[in-house]
Amino acid sequence: MQKNNRLTINFFTRKHKVQSENRIVYCRITIDGERTDFSINREIKTNLWDNSRKRGKGFSNYVISLNKYLDQIYTGLHEAHRLLMAEEKVITPLAIKARFFGEDEGGKTLKQLIAYHNGTMHTSLRPGTRKNYHITERCINLFLKEEYGIEDIKLKKLNYRFISDFEQYLRKYRPSTRTKCTNNGAMKHMERLKKMSRLAVRLDWITKDPFENYKLRFEKTEREYLTKRELRLIEETTFTKEGVEKCKDVFLFSCYTGLSYIDVKALTPDHLLKGIDGNEWLFTKRIKTDEKLKIPLLPQAKEIIKKYEDSAERKMMKVLLPVYSNQKVNYYLKEICKACKIYKKVTFHTARHTFATTVTLSNGVPIETVSKMLGHTKLSTTQIYARVLEHKIGEDMQNLIEHMQTKKAAEG
Repeated sequence: MQKNNRLTINFFTRKHKVQSENRIVYCRITIDGERTDFSINREIKTNLWDNSRKRGKGFSNYVISLNKYLDQIYTGLHEAHRLLMAEEKVITPLAIKARFFGEDEGGKTLKQLIAYHNGTMHTSLRPGTRKNYHITERCINLFLKEEYGIEDIKLKKLNYRFISDFEQYLRKYRPSTRTKCTNNGAMKHMERLKKMSRLAVRLDWITKDPFENYKLRFEKTEREYLTKRELRLIEETTFTKEGVEKCKDVFLFSCYTGLSYIDVKALTPDHLLKGIDGNEWLFTKRIKTDEKLKIPLLPQAKEIIKKYEDSAERKMMKVLLPVYSNQKVNYYLKEICKACKIYKKVTFHTARHTFATTVTLSNGVPIETVSKMLGHTKLSTTQIYARVLEHKIGEDMQNLIEHMQTKKAAEG
């Protein structure tokens, strides 16, 4: 335990270097005879300074405001002294001043927090998630430079206004790939910053989370999927361009297995095994979550696998299907939808929604089974994909009517 070093804080004035009736107000920190001075960036007329009280005199608005400011500095310096004592740090006037202004080692910055997070989380975060954090980091850097005119900011200066300003900046932010950042896109950036802010609290870099009174506001969005008719249109259309035809087949394979793009790309013939029922299953795992997947293959998926069993890609790269880059696949999907007169925004991920909605749930497969095949750890995640279609409602109610009529006839 450190000794209670004697701290003295005084305010005084000095003359301007140029001729002026005002004097500059300074603060002096003294610890056991050692001292340091700094300007508080305030001035006062000579006749308004009370040298005995070390405060301004009179009751003008300026003097009242100045004296309140001096009291805040006085309290802040004593708090800095107390914290240094509690941390058993070497206490000097310069150390107290540095802690007060957030310039000591305890005054970590936002960029230091981001660097620490990204440096320590690389083992627990997937590459796609890490990429998203780097995009958020780029947005923060642009925000600090364009809106605040600074390169970095102390964590202690993060407050609700900073959080609110960053949200508004994101809503105006226009990356080169899109016209603007959507509400949910902005909220994802805010969510990542919030997670890093909580990390700072756990590390004792800040005492209060600036997100404490902030609420993320995600909007519910309808996920695009293909109807039975649209799925059939794509299946029945043959494309002369080899790349488009391959893309069509891989997309349809995802529609009938529910696999995401990255999971389809990672498939090899070794993932094809006999299931508990003696039929062909896919035994793999989700790259995103490491969740194991066991998917019985539908006839449509089997046909696509058989189509490419003698392909050059299978022989040379040992992959199950020929999968192009994500950008090229989505480009070819636009051609496919245009040829099939499907006027929806279709990406490869639409196949996963199609599997959940059109292929399984609308055909009576229980949501628990669908959740397992999609590799979800929570049923609530599957419910985002699930839609109760109108014709399914009609079928279920018709079954109920028939059941009630049969029961009534039996009773009568």
